[in-house]
Amino acid sequence: MTQVKIKNKYVDGMNWAERCVKRAFDIVASLCGLIVFSPAFAYVYYLLWRQADGPVIYRQERIGLGGRPFNILKFRTMRADSESDGVPQLAEKNDDRLTPVGKFLRCHHLDELPQLWNVFVGDMSFVGYRPERRYFIDQIVKVNPDYECLYQTRPGITSMATIYNGYTDTMEKMLIRLQMDLEYLQRRNLWLDLRIILTTVNLIGHGKKI
Repeated sequence: MTQVKIKNKYVDGMNWAERCVKRAFDIVASLCGLIVFSPAFAYVYYLLWRQADGPVIYRQERIGLGGRPFNILKFRTMRADSESDGVPQLAEKNDDRLTPVGKFLRCHHLDELPQLWNVFVGDMSFVGYRPERRYFIDQIVKVNPDYECLYQTRPGITSMATIYNGYTDTMEKMLIRLQMDLEYLQRRNLWLDLRIILTTVNLIGHGKKI
């Protein structure tokens, strides 16, 4: 598969040693997370299995490191026919396509748990830009081609944009998120990553929707 040629307008703020430490942390922390949260995995799996209206695990192609596609994993929160017309749609805060169980999972961010596996195998990191579908990337690039600079790094589960920009249910929000992600790319270091992780955990722990 051909790798996208990455522009160098925005340079990665992490050096080689920091990137190695970040990856080692991702491997160890995601493995621990998979073990610690295994009861939650089983409980959510049971809820979705009992709902019996589609697959439990939702796989969707996203674009990540080097511009390469990968399958992001989530617990399914929407009806199986939510994009039956084949046209990708952005998720919204109170999306009427959500199932009753799906609303619960979204509210408590439990739908993201399977992404611990994406982190473990190297598709993603704990901190990084949220990976997007090619359909929406093509629209973003038409307005701001700097999106491709993000391909220097792995996408993540959380980020500054995730915390402060919330749901990206409009193109305007997607472009704001992009600018925040590019700023993170230039500034990123291990201390900033730790702050983002702790802030995310704190917000979720206090019930804030991000």
